[in-house]
Amino acid sequence: MDDWPFADPPNVMTVTMQQIVHGGEPILLVCHDADDGSWQFLTGGSFHVTDGKLVTLRSMVERDSSLAELADLPVGWQAWRERRGSPWERGPVDSAEDQ
Repeated sequence: MDDWPFADPPNVMTVTMQQIVHGGEPILLVCHDADDGSWQFLTGGSFHVTDGKLVTLRSMVERDSSLAELADLPVGWQAWRERRGSPWERGPVDSAEDQ
């Protein structure tokens, strides 16, 4: 990817799940954490600490190129979608609970 869309460098570490990395499950929830600006790429289902994986931001964008659309997601916001290929919806973390 020649034009890196994120303000964070490609090698910044992000949190994801083994179900995405090894199980091929789609990324349905993206969080840009308010406390430290970190990124989380999740399935939208339950999350157990033992499922967690640390991977680079670049590897997540390479896995799902639609994540580049979320490069401008503000800190403290999240994006979600119904299924792979669905459009991303966005909102502050509190508003997503109403989805």
